[in-house]
Amino acid sequence: MLSRQHLCQDMSRQCALAALKASHLLRCIKSSVTSRSREVIMPLYSTLVRPHLESCIHLWSPQHRKDMELLERVQRRATKLIRGLEHLSYEDRLRELGLFSLEKRRLQEDLISAFQYLKGAYRKNGDNLFSKACCDRTRRNGFKLREGRFRLVLRKTFFTVRMVKHRNGLPREAVEAPSLETFKASWNRL
Repeated sequence: MLSRQHLCQDMSRQCALAALKASHLLRCIKSSVTSRSREVIMPLYSTLVRPHLESCIHLWSPQHRKDMELLERVQRRATKLIRGLEHLSYEDRLRELGLFSLEKRRLQEDLISAFQYLKGAYRKNGDNLFSKACCDRTRRNGFKLREGRFRLVLRKTFFTVRMVKHRNGLPREAVEAPSLETFKASWNRL
């Protein structure tokens, strides 16, 4: 049986390896591509670098702030490569490029996956993945998920647990959306 400390070290090591691979690729792009235009850098970043920062996020989503920052630092450097944006703050560069922080992208992917499970897209594997809260008093939406209580801190980082609070905070129109596209549109307005 793995101890919590050993498992956290493994997850931190996984984040460090992902950041290292992404950094190497970003360095290769920087040294081999002479153009610093948005039209050149963004497709290269999106196809070569970002997949390393987001691979298997449902399984090993970073738990510690230091791991999240390590991954975010790579995206921060990538956005600085683009000519004309070097002197803007990171948030302004993201807004200018139409990107989200990696943390917000992880949350968005969690909410999309939960939406698909709850709408029956993964009927075979997702039948008992979530349980509905039995409370009639709901503020924002009428379909709340039950939040579990756990003694182990590690359990709180599991996909089925970490996204419940965020999903329960969504407005009714997002929760009751008939399609994934409608759900994404209502979520992006938040």
